[in-house]
This record gives sequence, structure tokens and C-alpha cells, in this order.
Amino acid sequence: MVNPQTDKLVRRTTMVATLTASYFLLTADYGSEPNVLDPIKKVIVSAENTVKEFIFGTKK
Repeated sequence: MVNPQTDKLVRRTTMVATLTASYFLLTADYGSEPNVLDPIKKVIVSAENTVKEFIFGTKK
């Protein structure tokens, strides 16, 4: 059986990777112009930072 913490980390990593890939596929034609998907980008960046802090710890 898989450790519950490992399972949780794998699920979150998979979710973030899926969202990131979806975002890049949806915005491939827009480039860097402002668009309706900008709030999604902010959420993805926030989630990415959260994962980095979880894995590497906070910078002090």
C-alpha cells in the first residue's frame, strides 16, 4: 500500500501538471497578449509556488 502522504503528493503533482499542460495548450495561439485566461495563469503560478515551497521549503 502507498504511503498516504506520498499518494497526496502524487495526486497534487498530477493535478498541477494537468492544469499547466491544459493552460499551455489553450493559450498556444494567444502568445503574451492579455486574455481571458490570465486569472487561470495566476492560479497556476500560485500553485506552482506552493508546490515548490512544500518540496524545497520557504526561502528565508
